[in-house]
Amino acid sequence: MRTLRVREDNASEEASLRALESLMTEFFHDCTTNERKREIEELLDNFAQQIGAWRLCLYFLSSTRNDYVMMYSLTVFENLINKMWLGVPSQDKMEIRSCLPKLLLAHHKTLPYFIRNKLCKVIVDIGRQDWPMFYHDFFTNILQLIQSPVTTPLGLIMLKTTSEELACPREDLSVARKEELRKLLLDQVQTVLGLLTGILETVWDKHSVTAATPPPSPTSGESGTVCPPRDLLSNLLQSPSSAKLLNQPIPILDAESEYMCSLALECLAHLFSWIPLSASITPSLLTTIFHFARFGCDIRARKMASVNGSSQNCVLGQERGRLGVLAMSCINELMSKNCVPMEFEEYLLRMFQQTFYLLQKITKDNNAHTVKSRLEELDESYVEKFTDFLRLFVSVHLRRIESYSQFPVVEFLTLLFKYTFHQPTHEGYFSCLDIWTLFLDYLTSKIKSRLGDKEAVLNRYEDALVLLLTEVLNRIQFRYNQAQLEELDDETLDDDQQTEWQRYLRQSLEVVAKVMELLPTHAFSTLFPVLQDNLEVYLGLQQFIVTSGSGHRLNITAENDCRRLHCSLRDLSSLLQAVGRLAEYFIGDVFAARFSDALTVVERLVKVTLYGSQIKLYNIETAVPSVLKPDLIDVHAQSLAALQAYSHWLAQYCSEAHRQNTQQFVTLVSTTMDAVTPLISTKVQDKLLLSACHLLVSLATTVRPVFLISIPAVQKVFNRITDASAQRLVDKAQVLVCRALSNILLLPWPNLPENEQQWPVRSINHASLISALSRDYRDLKPNAAAPQRKMPLEDTKVIIHQTLSVLEDIVDSVSGESTKSRQICYQSLQESVQVSLALFPAFIHQSDVTDEMLSFFLTLFRGLRVQMGVPFTEQIIQTFLNMFTREQLAESILHEGSTGCRVVEKFLKILQVVVQEPGQVFKPFLPSIISLCMEQVYPIIAERPSPDVKAELFELLFRTLHHNWRYFFKSTVLASVQRGIAEEQMENEPQFSAIMQAFGQSFLQPDIHLFKQNLFYLETLNTKQKLYHKKIFRTTMLFQFVNVLLQVLVHKSHDLLQEEIGIAIYNMASVDFDGFFAAFLPEFLTSCDGVDANQKNVLGRNFKMDRDLPSFTQNVHRLVNDLRYYRLCNDSLPPGTVKL
Repeated sequence: MRTLRVREDNASEEASLRALESLMTEFFHDCTTNERKREIEELLDNFAQQIGAWRLCLYFLSSTRNDYVMMYSLTVFENLINKMWLGVPSQDKMEIRSCLPKLLLAHHKTLPYFIRNKLCKVIVDIGRQDWPMFYHDFFTNILQLIQSPVTTPLGLIMLKTTSEELACPREDLSVARKEELRKLLLDQVQTVLGLLTGILETVWDKHSVTAATPPPSPTSGESGTVCPPRDLLSNLLQSPSSAKLLNQPIPILDAESEYMCSLALECLAHLFSWIPLSASITPSLLTTIFHFARFGCDIRARKMASVNGSSQNCVLGQERGRLGVLAMSCINELMSKNCVPMEFEEYLLRMFQQTFYLLQKITKDNNAHTVKSRLEELDESYVEKFTDFLRLFVSVHLRRIESYSQFPVVEFLTLLFKYTFHQPTHEGYFSCLDIWTLFLDYLTSKIKSRLGDKEAVLNRYEDALVLLLTEVLNRIQFRYNQAQLEELDDETLDDDQQTEWQRYLRQSLEVVAKVMELLPTHAFSTLFPVLQDNLEVYLGLQQFIVTSGSGHRLNITAENDCRRLHCSLRDLSSLLQAVGRLAEYFIGDVFAARFSDALTVVERLVKVTLYGSQIKLYNIETAVPSVLKPDLIDVHAQSLAALQAYSHWLAQYCSEAHRQNTQQFVTLVSTTMDAVTPLISTKVQDKLLLSACHLLVSLATTVRPVFLISIPAVQKVFNRITDASAQRLVDKAQVLVCRALSNILLLPWPNLPENEQQWPVRSINHASLISALSRDYRDLKPNAAAPQRKMPLEDTKVIIHQTLSVLEDIVDSVSGESTKSRQICYQSLQESVQVSLALFPAFIHQSDVTDEMLSFFLTLFRGLRVQMGVPFTEQIIQTFLNMFTREQLAESILHEGSTGCRVVEKFLKILQVVVQEPGQVFKPFLPSIISLCMEQVYPIIAERPSPDVKAELFELLFRTLHHNWRYFFKSTVLASVQRGIAEEQMENEPQFSAIMQAFGQSFLQPDIHLFKQNLFYLETLNTKQKLYHKKIFRTTMLFQFVNVLLQVLVHKSHDLLQEEIGIAIYNMASVDFDGFFAAFLPEFLTSCDGVDANQKNVLGRNFKMDRDLPSFTQNVHRLVNDLRYYRLCNDSLPPGTVKL
């Protein structure tokens, strides 16, 4: 059987059905080849396109039990309704509207749920097209289904599908129809919410055990007297007036009622996602939702289910938990709305009251359960929803509620505290820490905006914050929390390049830091004693060190002692990070006030780092080397990092000490150097070595004491680095140490006049430092007397890499410094720079070397171009322009992969620096730079789909225009006075047009990042230079750009940028609104294919002549939506249809 045809007689219907069934079975069979599957697919598609195919599908639906056949038949209907409905004869439409609902009613109990849901969606799709005009009873039918007990579940499925498909419909409707549907649905909201409330209440009442409970008094029910908001507030955390009801045992529901309630709650959650907050959402509905929210925190029901053992009971227990999750989803949908009408505020207060009541139930501590085990027994999704609720409460509503003096905020925080620190999972705990972070941010901004009330606000929260701080600190310590902390993974990196343990510690320390900002004294007095305790253990290790044959050994061997030492060292490492994180709260205005606390910390840190370096704990043998050795190294590294965090404090102390010349400061710095120097060695582990190097850099760069260079320990480092025979450190460490030494000599000393800076002697020392560092590199330069020594290429590459990485870093670190520092730096580097330029042509085909050389030159151009002087800079640019021929560019971009592209990108970056230079110096290069871009680079990359090089090229073109506007537009003062608006002379017009054309072309390519960047560049040129107003742009390009941008919107290729594109179209059109409305728009519509003349007129009429940004962009999006809709409709008409 190869074909399916539309025929009308019964026998052939039967035959077609059998054929379809066998085709479907074959299609999904494991042995069917892909080739055959494609054949079957084509056959089925062709059948679906035939006019009248739906009749056979109707027969198939009522006559088959094959799921595949039913699904296929429904897909045919879906295609017919969504894509071809306009061309279906009205008689056929009536028949379909009548038959499909009948089919649903007759079979909904026996159909598999996915077929039933698909059938519902197909009927809703008809309603989306035809209700109310041609399908007037569409919604009435749904309401009737809901009201009839036999079909209530079916009605609820129809209702939810209607809410999903009609409230926020897809593209395939006109804007007017979308607005009409929303309005029609809003008219029905009150009725629908009433019905849903009724269903939930009826089920609840029917199953409630009310025999023993007298009916509530009229005032205790929610529908009784309304208590004023103030009373509500003061009772927010008391039992709500419905507490009696909320305390009733939760009813045991049968499976059918359970299912019905879950459907009703799903409907509510979807409705709440789009209906506005209003009186339609009644107190009785809210109370009912809260009744169901209790299902989530009712442990007894779950216990009962598992005790009674049968699997059905377990499923019931899970279902009940699901009802709680669905009810919380409804509550959170309402909570997430920021715009709350006045009349709804009271309802919100009731919601908070009832949720806090549930929170109290969850966190209530009684003997049988600890809170944690109770939370562990709850459904994980329920706990997540509850956490979402608390986050929404704090982030959206707290500022609204907290301003009422009656709000019991401290009691709320107590509940949140209990909830946070009894979370059963790490993720749950992280989510709660996020809520505390939001709360602390709220408090900080509140205090900043009302400084007068600072004390009052802090007094209100002080106890809660100190409690939070103590508990968070306990949570990061193995002493208190070993079992949980050992579960954390400290090896696998996540997307943010941190392990689970690092994330845990970082998030905890952020909370500690935010509390420190609010309560510095309390925070310090809480943290420092804990640090002291662990330091005592660490500093006491010295007495356990014994000398053994191979060196020193830690004489702690008992398993229990080793474990305790491991925990103490891990805690010390975390607390050192905490102390480092707080450094910023001791500087600036509070330096003097908190001086003694900070001095205590810094002295301890200096003592600890020196101790570690002197007794060489990093090289000690231990009983459990795989555990204790990394611990000892980590503590040492963290103590150096914590001390580095106080470098800004030391810098402030340095400027104070300069006035008083205190010995104390000198001792701190000298002792620190004694701790650092022994670690700068190839024998020290990288982690520790790098921490020492970073501390050295901070002392040299941030603190800059005058006496640093004369400290013997620093002299030692100088000698080690300049000694050719010494073993080189790992790359990263070598770069850092060289940066520190260079900065000691180059950076001006704070608080000293120019004539005391000792520049001459520092300059000589710097030159000899650089000379030593670049000795091997400078030997590579070929000269006439001694032609280049033949060295293996790989060795040469190593020398180039090692030297340039150090020199580039040195230049980078002085690029923002004083002129004198940069002058000395360039004098020292001059020879190496010349060697680099001489070597460059020799390595043009080694893209890895060229990449490093261009990196070096790019850093030179950014930092020292003034010091290099014009002639030499011109020589460099000219060398590069000569080397990068069309062939060389093509080789780099097309054949050398990512390194080759990087080389070209760096070259373009250097040119970006050149074109931005003010003044006339580099202007002569503009023609050749533009010609390089447009005639050599652009043709190679224009058609390539890959984004490589494009972003840099367009940035160079943008900077060329932005910083050299007068190269294209000569503006004279006289012209602007005479004409009011200067109509400048245009120069270099062909180049300007070519650049603009390249920008236009880039909008036709799929790369969304390039599109966004280039749109931003055009908008910036318009803001700064009035690009769109220039005559050449206005008369020859403006509407071409508008056309391209509109087409992009119509094709939906860059949908993420809809808003930016709309604004750009407005900015372009606003230059000449008259031209846009009178000429461009009619022309654009005339050129649109796929729409007829009448539709074009409608599109034109609907585009109102608004000239303000919001209305104009709304009109643009309406035009785009309706144009797409009309095309869709027209595509769906059968061939030869006459359109009226």
